[in-house]
Amino acid sequence: MCNLKEGDHMARNELSPLVRQLFGLTIGQGVLAIFFGIFALFWPGLTVALLIVLFSVFILIAGVVAIISSLSTIGIEKFWWLELIYALLAVGLGVFLLRNPIAAGAIFILAIGITFIVRGVVDLLKGLFDRERSSDSRTLSVLVGVLGLVAGIITLLHPLSAGVAVVWVVGLYAVLYGAFIVAFAFREQRLLAK
Repeated sequence: MCNLKEGDHMARNELSPLVRQLFGLTIGQGVLAIFFGIFALFWPGLTVALLIVLFSVFILIAGVVAIISSLSTIGIEKFWWLELIYALLAVGLGVFLLRNPIAAGAIFILAIGITFIVRGVVDLLKGLFDRERSSDSRTLSVLVGVLGLVAGIITLLHPLSAGVAVVWVVGLYAVLYGAFIVAFAFREQRLLAK
């Protein structure tokens, strides 16, 4: 039993440089989400066209960061492949929305709702079933997952009648998601420093 603990400590030390390199990307993703959310919440007169562009850029950058993160954690994270699937879908959606602004306007609310739900499911599954993560990390993943599911369901249930409310749901979700991601990154960094 003592040998297992020593082995775990050695494995953690070997992985630390890789994981530490991902902190900057994770924190950048969280800060980007917070800024996007603040723009959506507090920008008076935010047009749907501008929101589409902001969301498209946000989801594209978040997808690229998630691809790098998931590929870097092959063999380390249990659900790296699930994160990769989400990341590829996010990049595809971001590119599609940027390249097809007219079609994007018609499917924008649907795309936002589905994105939130898929992200929520990924985070929820990681929080519920990845036993290798700490309980705090799993709890944060579950919270972010539930938040994504609720935001996605609200967005899909009220696509036309919600109007400005959808923008607020998007903005609030982005701010909370970004805050959770930044908190999670700093928490994991503290655990590695031990």
